[in-house]
Amino acid sequence: MSYQEEMRIKTIRHGDIHDITDQVSAIVARSGVKTGMVNVFNIGSTAAIGTIEFEPGLQMDISEILDQLIPPGTHYRHEQSWHDGNGHSHLQATIMGPSLTVPIMEGKLVLGTWQQIFHLECDNKPHSRRIIVTVQ
Repeated sequence: MSYQEEMRIKTIRHGDIHDITDQVSAIVARSGVKTGMVNVFNIGSTAAIGTIEFEPGLQMDISEILDQLIPPGTHYRHEQSWHDGNGHSHLQATIMGPSLTVPIMEGKLVLGTWQQIFHLECDNKPHSRRIIVTVQ
C-alpha cells in the first residue's frame, strides 16, 4: 500500500527552520499504514529536510554552522551563470539533503524523544515550498 500527500510551507529567509513532525505524523495516521516507512521530500534544490532536537539554540546553530562551512558570497561558479547570490544555498541544501526516511511502527513515526523532523530554508529569499510525503 502506498499513500501520498503534499505539504506546503512558506519560508521567509535564509535559515528559516520549521518543525514539520506533527504534519508528517498526521499524514502517516491518515494513511492507515501501521508498519512501514515514510519519506519526506523537499521539491527544489535550495532547502533541506532532516532531524534535530528542535530547540532555539540548535535552530540558530544549524544555520550558522552551514554559513561557516559554506558562506554566502559571489565566489561560487553558480554566480557566473545566474548572478542570483545563492550558490551557497544550493551547496548547503546538497550537503544536508532534500529528503528523510523514517520508520513507522504501530502507526507512529519511530523517532527519539528529542528528535523532530525539520525543513530548513537555505535560499536567500522567501519561498512557498512543496514537500511530498510518501507512506509505504
